[in-house]
Amino acid sequence: MRIIMLGAPGAGKGTQAKKIAEKYGIPHISTGDIFRANIKNGTELGTKAKTYMDQGLLVPDELTCDLVVDRIQQDDAKNGYVLDGFPRTIPQAECLTAALEKLGSKIDYAIDVDVPDENIVNRMSGRRACLKCGATYHIVYAAPKTENVCDTCGETLVLRDDDKSETVSKRLKVYHEQTQPLIDYYTKQGVLKTVDGTCALDEVFKAIVEILGE
Repeated sequence: MRIIMLGAPGAGKGTQAKKIAEKYGIPHISTGDIFRANIKNGTELGTKAKTYMDQGLLVPDELTCDLVVDRIQQDDAKNGYVLDGFPRTIPQAECLTAALEKLGSKIDYAIDVDVPDENIVNRMSGRRACLKCGATYHIVYAAPKTENVCDTCGETLVLRDDDKSETVSKRLKVYHEQTQPLIDYYTKQGVLKTVDGTCALDEVFKAIVEILGE
């Protein structure tokens, strides 16, 4: 089962991707993790990606696609995978489709976790992160045991700049311009499925399992 997760930043697609990976025994693949792993292991692709990231530039579509395709050919992904955060744009989607065709493969499902913008702004501004261990919380939905203190390592939690409402609004604007066209792209391919992301986490997951099958 080869799955792509779509949805605006903060729609909860990462959380759902992890749950899918766990239930179906397939890897959850995020571009951030791929970049970090390749850079840490000093691979040729990782070194190339690092030169862009060090300059604060976006890694070009082609290179990102190469990194993803390299990852999905690893042994643990032979029964499928969940892609989270890729593709983000039509060129990336086209690049992925072409690369998969060469491998005699294709995407089975593109799942869009649909949440209205105003819900996302409210949701993101409640997020808190631990900069030391990377744990994330939400003051309403997943609060730490002690206010503003990380359960795991005891560090003070912060509201990250990219979770502030003005930043979130900007990211949503970019999402609608760049990523929204992917909804049409995968609709045309006949693989798009939409779930209501405003429901409770477990309800959203239940809807996804109904699409994918037990």
